[in-house]
Amino acid sequence: MDIAIEIHPINNLRVLRYLMKTLGIDEDAKDAWYQHWVTIGLASLEKQLSADTRVGRFAYGDQAGLIDICLVPQIFNALSTKTNMKPYPTLMRIFDECMALPAFIDASWEKQIDAEGPNPSI
Repeated sequence: MDIAIEIHPINNLRVLRYLMKTLGIDEDAKDAWYQHWVTIGLASLEKQLSADTRVGRFAYGDQAGLIDICLVPQIFNALSTKTNMKPYPTLMRIFDECMALPAFIDASWEKQIDAEGPNPSI
């Protein structure tokens, strides 16, 4: 829920383009704005998952599920803006587990025919 409601809407390309094109914010300011909001969401999710006994290889058990599918693109976005990921060891471990699976590898942004990069020029 945190990912779909708190993290994803803020790093949606439409929002980031609005910041730069309409409000005139430069790339560094956009990244700082993004990092502010994503770290709040990731910190909350890290706190929840690090204390949840249902967490296994993935967010809830040993098979990837919807939360994992939602988490991976947000981690890619955070990494693309050089967000410090050290405070999120549980999330990064889950991300690494996901990225070891062929389905996640095949679905990653760079494999898409219309790929512009994890944080394209806005």
